[in-house]
Amino acid sequence: MTQPIRLVINGASGRMGRALLALIREDGRFDLVSALVSKSSVHNGAPVFPELPSLLRYSHEWDAITADVVIDFSGLDGLAAALGFCAAHDAALVTGTTGIDATLQAKLDEASQRIPLLHATNFSLGVAVLKRLLREAAAALPDWDLEIIEAHHNRKEDAPSGTALTLGHAAADARGTTLAKDAVYAREGRPGARRSGSIGFAVVRGGDVVGEHTALLLGQGERVELSHRATDRSIFARGALEAAAWLTGRKPGSYDIDDMLKARVSG
Repeated sequence: MTQPIRLVINGASGRMGRALLALIREDGRFDLVSALVSKSSVHNGAPVFPELPSLLRYSHEWDAITADVVIDFSGLDGLAAALGFCAAHDAALVTGTTGIDATLQAKLDEASQRIPLLHATNFSLGVAVLKRLLREAAAALPDWDLEIIEAHHNRKEDAPSGTALTLGHAAADARGTTLAKDAVYAREGRPGARRSGSIGFAVVRGGDVVGEHTALLLGQGERVELSHRATDRSIFARGALEAAAWLTGRKPGSYDIDDMLKARVSG
């Protein structure tokens, strides 16, 4: 009988962490060895979010943990700690933390030479397909204007969303350019006529929107709209668990959701 995968969830008190904990109870592939939370989420040794089951070992320390894979949905400091643990213990790392700066990205790239590492800004399989479709459409319609519109709940801190940027990078790459060269993140006043080849971003924040992304390709007399709307946060948690199961035991390297989907298709 195959042994369960020893799993750590980092950022267990957040929205994604709680969604993962709700799903993990019925997933026999994993043995949840620890649910890590920030110090501010622990009071007198117990988590301050009582709706979660008490039988789990909650902690804000990495000491004495043994794991095959870590799923991280924390923050920049939490991701750095998870990365250090995984690199030191040869554990796989799945992370959906966004807003990563150049310094931390360099550490992720370096660690991927020692451990299997999968970073995704969105773990929805539907978004992965959206990314493929946008890449094809952007390449087929290189002279059409492109706008990426995203909406999220009012507590999201980074903008544009990591998913919107991922879509933008895919479209830019398909057109042989980069966001550093052609992205437009804000317009106000009298910015003048649109610059040919630019990729625009628009951001909406409000209410409890889980996540919506639309790519508009606008030509003369017609337009193409590619959209994805998430209505249940558990889709991201399911995708993260699938990624953790797939990544465990793989060779060191940097992976993404596309790699997992391609492996599924190829068998």
